[in-house]
Amino acid sequence: MVSFDSFVPSGGRPIYLQILYFIKRGAAAGTIRDGDELPSRRVLSSLLGINPNTVQKAFRMLEDEELISSHSGAKSFMTIDEEKLCQLRRELLAEDIRGIVMSLKQTGVSRAEALELINTYWEENEI
Repeated sequence: MVSFDSFVPSGGRPIYLQILYFIKRGAAAGTIRDGDELPSRRVLSSLLGINPNTVQKAFRMLEDEELISSHSGAKSFMTIDEEKLCQLRRELLAEDIRGIVMSLKQTGVSRAEALELINTYWEENEI
């Protein structure tokens, strides 16, 4: 069962997008895997203290992206194969990188300085 214990809503985005992003991030990180069961819409809305329609909207978007499989009156499960996982990782990284580049540009950091910073932090965080 996908756990939402670490889900912390913030004021920056609509809650349905935060749920969508939480599930996508979990899948990209490997903490949410193919075949994992999601809480029912009713249970999740109660757990998060939000309107069930909000959870429904997030789940519908996940279904549209073919990241979950749901059937009327049945449980919802993650359906994420390796190809979708690679695509999802690229999508999330692109979003993160765009935000970082925007911040760098807004603070007047040149491309050369940005690459130098990346190289510095890359070396510090060797795995």
